[in-house]
Amino acid sequence: MNIANDCVVSLHYTLTNDQGEELDSSAGKEPLQYLHGASGIIAGLEQALAGRAVGDHFTVVIQPEEAYGDINPELIQQVPIDAFANIEGLEAGMQLQAQDPNGNVQLIHVQDISDGVVTVNGNHPLAGQVLHFDVTVDAVRAATAEELDHGHVH
Repeated sequence: MNIANDCVVSLHYTLTNDQGEELDSSAGKEPLQYLHGASGIIAGLEQALAGRAVGDHFTVVIQPEEAYGDINPELIQQVPIDAFANIEGLEAGMQLQAQDPNGNVQLIHVQDISDGVVTVNGNHPLAGQVLHFDVTVDAVRAATAEELDHGHVH
């Protein structure tokens, strides 16, 4: 069976950046499973998997616009440290939740703390990066009616 919309795909992968540094991998873990066509993985990887079959092994380079997008400078802000008074052990690298003016929860990362100011970044950590995937398709099957109704693998 070839990968197409409404298929459940299991795959193993290694993700590296332009410098060859490993960012993530399924090695030694269960394979990643997703419902093809339901936007459960980044667009560029989903497109590269379309039409593939079990046992296919390939590499693909995905540009930011087909992954996590370019860095949006508006999502990087400097906030007075007093706004974080209730957070113990605040330090660069921490991931926090914030609410936008509409009440939506957004993940932000603390980039820097200096001179009473905290620089936070609401961009995805991989925004702006070219991603290199080494992929092996482990399994492909038709999704169940329940998986299709829910839009994800069970």
